[in-house]
Amino acid sequence: MTNHIVLFEPQIPANTGNIARTCAATNSPLHLIEPLGFSTDDKQLKRAGLDYWHDVNIHYHKDLAAFMEFVGERKLYLITKFAEKTYSDVDYTVDEDIFFIFGKETTGLPESFMQEQKENCLRIPMNDEHVRSLNLSNTACMIVYEALRQQGFPQLERSHVYEDDKLKK
Repeated sequence: MTNHIVLFEPQIPANTGNIARTCAATNSPLHLIEPLGFSTDDKQLKRAGLDYWHDVNIHYHKDLAAFMEFVGERKLYLITKFAEKTYSDVDYTVDEDIFFIFGKETTGLPESFMQEQKENCLRIPMNDEHVRSLNLSNTACMIVYEALRQQGFPQLERSHVYEDDKLKK
């Protein structure tokens, strides 16, 4: 099973770079649905994920329809503030790939798409009176790590032991 992070028409290069870093740290493929609001050669994007960009398994999709064709019948969750079910209420221990799709920073996911996928919409509880939304890279990190926690952090280093010489410095 693999957890995939999907960004629908991302617009802020630093968010995508930070999410790419999370993908590298968690062995999660990154899917970018075009059009992008920046070039992936952009200096800001590389600054946010420079040391990790080459370690990320990146897939580009020309639009949402092409991405949905790629996903097929695999499990897809839409992360949106307009959902009734919370992300922590889902059992992610299924033995299949899971795709988490996040909307663009300014407008989120298309409303018609969310209506078609209503049973797959998840939200992060928050105070909607004071905060319009959470940062995209923080949200992606939170969601993928919840899935990984439930899965027992497969193929991830759970502890790190330093050699005595390194501790003395």
